[in-house]
Amino acid sequence: MNQYNHTKTHKYFCLSNNTIMTKLLQPFILLFVVLSFSFCGSGEKADETLIAELETKQAVLETKLNAQNVFNSMPDRSAILKLIEEQKIEYNPDLLNDPNSVHKYTVEFTKAANLGIYGSDLTIASSFDQTQESMVFLKCVNILAGDLGVSNAFDQKMFDRMEANKQNKDSTLEVVTGAFKKADEILKVNNRPATSSVILTGSWIEGLYVSCGIAKSTNSKEVVKTILEQRESLKNLVIMLEASGLDEKAKFLISDLKVLETNYQTAVDLNKFDASAIQDIQTTVAALRKKLISGI
Repeated sequence: MNQYNHTKTHKYFCLSNNTIMTKLLQPFILLFVVLSFSFCGSGEKADETLIAELETKQAVLETKLNAQNVFNSMPDRSAILKLIEEQKIEYNPDLLNDPNSVHKYTVEFTKAANLGIYGSDLTIASSFDQTQESMVFLKCVNILAGDLGVSNAFDQKMFDRMEANKQNKDSTLEVVTGAFKKADEILKVNNRPATSSVILTGSWIEGLYVSCGIAKSTNSKEVVKTILEQRESLKNLVIMLEASGLDEKAKFLISDLKVLETNYQTAVDLNKFDASAIQDIQTTVAALRKKLISGI
């Protein structure tokens, strides 16, 4: 359940005036640079390199802003913990990714996607007070983070903070969220917005997949409502991925999530809150998740 994963301060993200101005000026700045150098025939290759660098920096900024939109359109952690308690939702490890699969993820895309997936599983296990399983998922996260060059986000200080706050579920989730935001910053600074976007997408997909599994087993009206409320974060997720410069092999994420957007529209139009209303959502997200955890 994505709602387990991230800091959620309010439902809608409002850009500051400075941020809005920056976004408005970006295309004009890029155009100015292009025009300035287009008259210098001897430096065409250098000019092309500079333009490519500027485009990359623009993609990084846009992806960062859209990632924040995704974070802020998710439910609050405390609300999710309350939902688990009130609905008497039970922990189901069968819904989570197999920790033994961690070593089969050998390329950057599958490592990034499953770092997000295992990160979601970590926060879900923590939300249900599954300390031992949390540590297993934490190990998976640490392995993939190291492979992706973001191990600094999951250092000993992070582990120590988790241990110190293990009796406080909300604080534990905050520690994990902070680590993933730090990983996001490391990747953005190194001009790797696509990798960062895939991590967040993997986490979101796993959260939705687990949520649908819970809705199916409990037929909880409140869980179904929470799932349908993720329509806004899905919209922001697609915008983020489109701006991040995914390579061709990864673009199926965008097309599959757009199918999911159609499923959401159908579910909203039904205007009912039982498990049958989200059947198409569950089918689509399960198929997409299967692609990500297969390691292919």
